[in-house]
Amino acid sequence: MPDTHQAPGTPDALDDLLDLLDLERIERDIFRGESRSALVPRVFGGQVAAQALVAAGRTVPADRLAHSLHAYFLRPGDAGAPIVYNVDRIRDGRSFTTRRVVAVQHGQPIFHLSASFQTYEEGLDHQADMPAAPDPESLPTAAEMLPRHLPREVADRLIEARAAVDLRYADVPPWGSVGQPREPRSQVWFRTHGKLADDPLLHVVLATYVSDMTLLDSVLLAHGRGGWAVGDVVGASLDHAMWFHRPFRADEWLLYDQESPTAAGGRGLGQARIYTQDGRLAISVIQEGVVRVPR
Repeated sequence: MPDTHQAPGTPDALDDLLDLLDLERIERDIFRGESRSALVPRVFGGQVAAQALVAAGRTVPADRLAHSLHAYFLRPGDAGAPIVYNVDRIRDGRSFTTRRVVAVQHGQPIFHLSASFQTYEEGLDHQADMPAAPDPESLPTAAEMLPRHLPREVADRLIEARAAVDLRYADVPPWGSVGQPREPRSQVWFRTHGKLADDPLLHVVLATYVSDMTLLDSVLLAHGRGGWAVGDVVGASLDHAMWFHRPFRADEWLLYDQESPTAAGGRGLGQARIYTQDGRLAISVIQEGVVRVPR
């Protein structure tokens, strides 16, 4: 991955994350990535999705940009073992390129991704308006906000896990309003803690990584549950889909506007739109996850 310039006072967490996403090429279409633990004893789903997209992107001409991905989380990833990514070159058309990626650990598939890439072209253009949201600079940082609502040890672990990203909640997060059901909507602003190179795939990969951090929060809000950070639900991502509509930079503020239209059968659905700070709709996201109340 390209080098970054760290903002004053920030740690080297972004460089560490970019190293994590920088895969080793073993064969023409086989890549290997390292793993690291998340808040729960498995590999963070956003890491696997981002690494798989890196693998797919490295088999595609640079003038073809990622416009969608669809993925399934099949098994929990082992944070103590590398992950092998096998890329299948499904189609190379005149305008679109399709890739399928299977992530394997210990001889078993743990993740499956299909991604589509397209050459740039002009076309019809409209979008949903950006919703109202507070100025991100007016919101508390994670280091300021999380210790108000979580035990210090848990807050420190969460801050460390997200250290590469400046992620700011527009309202109280689920673990700050346990026992108080409210509208299943949430907003966060995010950007990387440092400047990124001008590689469109890099920005798409970083947005993919962050997109798995908070999308199911709105499911928890509807039921007054605090979530994985406090242990009053058990959950995991099941599938994940993203559509990349317009250019954006992951090192500039992006508004992640999220909601949950339904939860049933031990599963919850989250859907979201990601806007640039000047109001352009950049990404649409949908995810379903397991959300169970412990017995």
